[in-house]
Amino acid sequence: MILAAGEGRRLRPLTETLPKALCPVGNLPLLDHALRRLAGLGLSGPQTVAVNAAYLASQVVAHVGGRAHLSVEPDGPIGTSGGIGRLRPWIDGRAVLAGNADAYLHDPARDPGKDIAALLDGWSGETVRMLTMPCRPGETGGFSGHRFAGFSLIPWRYVKDLADVDSSLVRTVWRPAEAAGELELIGFRGFYLDTGTPADYLAANLHAAGGATLADASARVTGEATGSVLGAGTVVEGTVNRSVLWPNARVAPGEHLTDAIRTATGLTVQA
Repeated sequence: MILAAGEGRRLRPLTETLPKALCPVGNLPLLDHALRRLAGLGLSGPQTVAVNAAYLASQVVAHVGGRAHLSVEPDGPIGTSGGIGRLRPWIDGRAVLAGNADAYLHDPARDPGKDIAALLDGWSGETVRMLTMPCRPGETGGFSGHRFAGFSLIPWRYVKDLADVDSSLVRTVWRPAEAAGELELIGFRGFYLDTGTPADYLAANLHAAGGATLADASARVTGEATGSVLGAGTVVEGTVNRSVLWPNARVAPGEHLTDAIRTATGLTVQA
């Protein structure tokens, strides 16, 4: 299940008209990165994969189409735990591999899907597993010195009691499993970012670009673009450096854009 219901408040104003799950990273919506990762594990289609939606749900529903089972939360997001709880009849006794749509992961040595396959390898079916990375210097919280890296594997015996109410997996699954000695931490060997803030969202895009400029084939550059991501239909007549242009965005002659995200409406967010 890909959790895509969040409002993306920390990304505002970028998310005032576009759900966070559909914000592009490396010219691909975050949600599509997640679905591609599941497909790399052999998981695809509405019998196997679910996506939940709440904030600007119609956009998520239209984007997913028939690629996954859709669960719409009509009264607003009900959290990571509530979103899974709402899907218990569809889950119907199965374990759940749950991923956050806003998680950006990249392992240069492994294709999407294979990069998180360790979550499944040798699993007993009884424990809760969490993909993790070591906490950064000075970082508090986490789980035994590790931080969550976007995906978790949850057995049915933990899923079956989740309620369709606003709640988080931290409270209903991860901490209880930790207290019971049933939480396994699986290390992720690549690069991970929660793209929840403009700075981290920009960082994910720049990482996807690999230090170069990643431009859609339809982008038109008559000015200069360095180390940036240029979406479909973008026009660069000025100078763009370390920035992200969403589809159909424009940088005018004489304009200099650095460390920023710009949308087609001209909205510019400095990161």
